[in-house]
Amino acid sequence: MTTTGTSIAGMLTRRAASRPGLRLGTVDDQLRLDEALAFAAGRAKRLLDSGVRPGGRSETGVPPNGARGRVALVAPTSTDYLLTWMACVLAGIPVALVNPTYPADLLEQMLDRLDPTLVIGPDGLAAARTSGTADPADLPGTATGPFDTVSYMHTSGTTGLPKFCVQTNEYFLRLARAMSGALELGSTDRVLAPLPLFHINPMGYGILGALYAGADALTVGKFSASRFWPDVVEQGVTALVLHAPPVEILKRATTGEDAAGHRVRTMFYADGEFLERFSIPAAVSGYGSTEAAGVTHLKQWTAQDDLPPDASRHGGPARADIEWRLDEAGLIQVREREAGALFGGYLAEDGIDPHRDTDGWFDTGDFGRVDADGNLVFVERGSESIRVKGEFVPIPFVENHLANVPGLADFALWKRPGELVDDEVVLYAAADPLPYEEITEVVAQLPLFMRPVTIACVERIPRDAAAGKVQRRLLAEQKVIRWVELP
Repeated sequence: MTTTGTSIAGMLTRRAASRPGLRLGTVDDQLRLDEALAFAAGRAKRLLDSGVRPGGRSETGVPPNGARGRVALVAPTSTDYLLTWMACVLAGIPVALVNPTYPADLLEQMLDRLDPTLVIGPDGLAAARTSGTADPADLPGTATGPFDTVSYMHTSGTTGLPKFCVQTNEYFLRLARAMSGALELGSTDRVLAPLPLFHINPMGYGILGALYAGADALTVGKFSASRFWPDVVEQGVTALVLHAPPVEILKRATTGEDAAGHRVRTMFYADGEFLERFSIPAAVSGYGSTEAAGVTHLKQWTAQDDLPPDASRHGGPARADIEWRLDEAGLIQVREREAGALFGGYLAEDGIDPHRDTDGWFDTGDFGRVDADGNLVFVERGSESIRVKGEFVPIPFVENHLANVPGLADFALWKRPGELVDDEVVLYAAADPLPYEEITEVVAQLPLFMRPVTIACVERIPRDAAAGKVQRRLLAEQKVIRWVELP
């Protein structure tokens, strides 16, 4: 068995020694890495002194049942968010990165399953720089092994309550090595990952990929199209980590003139129109997921290549530590060639569910095809899903919320194409009369990305005859009696 031979905490301390002036944080609140690590170490000592114990240790290559200590970080992106995450890593305390925009009752259900020792919200982030400083080398996180749990990221919850994915030192270091290699990052680079850090893309690809390579690692408190290019130019950013929604927003809302003077030489998320309009010479596409190694396949492109319209879906060759195949239906399955490449499993009430078959294969639930070079091309998510502004809408949660509407007896949530790459949420309802005012009132209680934008009044909701389950993909085929727009 081969491993990367270190831990995230160890990588951070060595990087601070080799490049202490590396810049880390949001574009408007940057710290030197050595300074950031000292703050994080001080916060780590306070966490340990408060009684939160290190956990997630294992000598077997499989995360153990239930860590003794576990922290939930439920807050928006900021420099103090990064410091708090680093503090947990240095303390050896597994930390769950949770979407803070979820409704309170959904968060309560998720945290009940997680059972954290401590929940840190926005107010708790201030302690990141008020806990004093300390020497990170003295902390237990630096002694953790390759298969010890570092953190948890949750799934989108499209088919039920979001599940927490176990992420180990080995998982993150292999991901960081793969992405920094694909982007060809070095110590002279400045990486910008302007997305919420509870996603694998900005945290794993961007922040950890940059730190692994010794590059500056920057983010933003909130993505803004109007501020994007000015920040990129002013900060001398050389590499971007984006995904579909911000790429489409920037293509629509900004021009090549807005980006004049930038120094970006490469980016994650390959889109030919984006590269041409904004004069970016290279890009990387890939396939993966939080479960599937963060990213299992990577492909490099240049602006001179004839990028197909679906370039972003071309996963390219698999990583050397990943094996892959398509089943008879075209579903993508992946397996580790080397231990620790995939996620550790789903956190369950009785421990960890590895979620592999007896031969070690993980079924991604995604459909793919093979290109002319024998490489993977992602086709579509196999699960029924709705994605709005980069977030997957938790269908069961929204439907349970709407079930409180009197007179809305039979209904289902589905989607229609939005103006960009996102979907628009549609409420299909078989109700006469339609309780419009009541629906409007209940919908207003949901976060914006979860709200239906329109109601499709239909005669019936298609359901499976045996189980009564909604057949969502048949909803679009139903005759719509009338459309009723929601505010």
